[in-house]
Amino acid sequence: MADVFRSLNLLETLKESVERNKLSDVKDAVEDLLISRINLAVIGERGEDKDTFINSLRGLDSGDDGAAPSRTPVAPEDVAGYPNPRHPDFRLWDLPPAPPTSPFEPEGYMERVRFARYNAVLMTFSRAPQANAVEVFLEARSQQRHAVYFLLLASAPGDETQLEGTRKAGLEALRSHGVALPKVYLVRPAALEKLDFPGLLEDMGRDLPEIRAHALLLALPTLTSALVTQKKEAFKALAWAAASLSGGAAAIPVPFVASMVDCSVALRILGKAQVSLCLDDEAVERLARRRRLEPAALKALRACALSAEVTKGEVKRRLAAAEEGAATASSKLVDMAMPRHARSAGRSFAAMLQALNGAIDEMAADAEKITAAALGEGK
Repeated sequence: MADVFRSLNLLETLKESVERNKLSDVKDAVEDLLISRINLAVIGERGEDKDTFINSLRGLDSGDDGAAPSRTPVAPEDVAGYPNPRHPDFRLWDLPPAPPTSPFEPEGYMERVRFARYNAVLMTFSRAPQANAVEVFLEARSQQRHAVYFLLLASAPGDETQLEGTRKAGLEALRSHGVALPKVYLVRPAALEKLDFPGLLEDMGRDLPEIRAHALLLALPTLTSALVTQKKEAFKALAWAAASLSGGAAAIPVPFVASMVDCSVALRILGKAQVSLCLDDEAVERLARRRRLEPAALKALRACALSAEVTKGEVKRRLAAAEEGAATASSKLVDMAMPRHARSAGRSFAAMLQALNGAIDEMAADAEKITAAALGEGK
């Protein structure tokens, strides 16, 4: 996604907070990044295409536990919620289509489905967008809501020429209903890495507030190797913030404070990284089932111990090794010239950053191998 959801801007903001000695702001930022909520709504006719799309967004197949549709189907006019089993702060909502009534009041429909609570809305169709759906889109734009998009779900067999013809007809329908500069994303529900879905993610990354864009990035399954790289860079921004907190804690003259902060925060970050990069056993097994592959073959690609399981013992080992390296590399002259608390802060920052970045690099490398194998790349 564009500029990794502006993670460089995030880093600059964090650095300014550190320079101003506002570690509380950095701590808040770390919490916001670790617990970042997003609500994504999908509007359109209910059926297999829409269910498959909702499941793919959560890395699920139709037979997986918690997959759409719900075991207790809702009424056609009601809203169905689908929490993500691995990312509880990412929730998908299945909204009914705008009713084909005339006259139609989009405000009434939007109030009934609680349109305002969704960070982004995906309006799906398989043949042509309905007139009342376009009215909802135009009303959303009038309310300055830009994260609303039209998606053509293309699951039925068809060549590229046929699909482009359907997209063109959809664009003409949108123009005829008053949409200026319309855009329709061609999406394959069961294979989101194909067609226009990566481009849709880029646009969503620009349109969403930064913290919501970050939440979406980390909650999506690892659809492509490029997405793995973007997740890695986002976690490295988080690692820098955590290392800054580590340095601040080390400057406090209380024994063991820094080490306790380091281990606790590192466990949370690397645990979230494992789930986000889809490296845990459950995620790898689901991916193998979806791609008709042997789970053991994908699991064998995990070279980093943290990819298979994030344990306190392994995290402490890596932190200790990084701390020893930072102490060894430190100049004695610099140590003599600096106050003790400043030396501790500098070493703690360097050790934490080195340990987290090293772990994130290794885990991302495993995720890239698994994703490439699942997509059949390099064969």
